[in-house]
Amino acid sequence: MKYKNMLTGIFLSRPNRFIAFVEIDGCVNTCHVKNTGRCRELLIPGVTVYVQKSDNPARKTMFSLIGVKKGERIINIDSQAPNKAVYEWLQKGGLFHDITYLKPEKPYGNSRFDFYLETKQEKIYMEVKGVTLENNGIVLFPDAPTIRGVKHIKELCQCRKEGYQAYLILVIQMKDVLYFKPNDATDPAFGEALREASKEGVHIMAMDCEVTVDKMVIRNEVPINLC
Repeated sequence: MKYKNMLTGIFLSRPNRFIAFVEIDGCVNTCHVKNTGRCRELLIPGVTVYVQKSDNPARKTMFSLIGVKKGERIINIDSQAPNKAVYEWLQKGGLFHDITYLKPEKPYGNSRFDFYLETKQEKIYMEVKGVTLENNGIVLFPDAPTIRGVKHIKELCQCRKEGYQAYLILVIQMKDVLYFKPNDATDPAFGEALREASKEGVHIMAMDCEVTVDKMVIRNEVPINLC
């Protein structure tokens, strides 16, 4: 997936989950933050960020915060990007070569999974989670407790019991990482649910991404450590 109208700025502050103040070309601008997660290790005053200028003159904020420079790495923090990247990846045969049906936002029980797809052999429910937390090359999820995330994992297990294939795709919104592991220190319930899902036959995959200022594309599978 590609972005247009991208600009470089300097992050100043984030007064709440939804907006940030960013200096662009010497002027302070209010930017919409496209990620309600904490991102505390990324959004540090003075870091380089990448923002998208809107074409819509009616918007309250003309800019959206898309990416952050951390060391030599660009990390995409747009929470909508993982689903878009996975959709493009699936359409191009990145995981299955014989998809006959692909539907985003498919209801199941009391939830709505990100994708439902069918191949010639299987019916599959799929949930996508974006990963932006990195520490010394190790990426972790979540960066805050997620009751919703645990609920999705348990319902993927229920899909398996009903005869469906089930996938959890962890989209690492950066490249050149070592491995993924659940963030047990922040949310032990998520880690426990993830390990149980693996035992129940849910396919858990972590995929890194090629990330540039104006692009994020699914790249390679990354090892997962559930220990």
